[in-house]
Amino acid sequence: MAAKKKSSRRKYGKAAGKRVESAMKRRKKGTLKSGKGGKGGKVKSRKQAIAIGLSEAREKGAKVPRKKSSSRKKSSTRKKSSSRKKSTRKKSSARKKRL
Repeated sequence: MAAKKKSSRRKYGKAAGKRVESAMKRRKKGTLKSGKGGKGGKVKSRKQAIAIGLSEAREKGAKVPRKKSSSRKKSSTRKKSSSRKKSTRKKSSARKKRL
């Protein structure tokens, strides 16, 4: 069997690396905030700082792989919506009994 060759291409561009680096420095300094426009609280987690740096790089058009969309979010929202419908039906039937 032929062994797979490892790709020599970079996964992330240089600009993306610089964005992450600056985000990490801001985290150390205590000026990195989470959320849009930095309205959230201080970022303390290393992973969160990296994620913020990558998203900033993505916005600026640097070479960064796409975000992975999780299938869990879709399934959990469906469950919530179905449970809401059931609860509203119970309430309406209780009202009819009172009348």
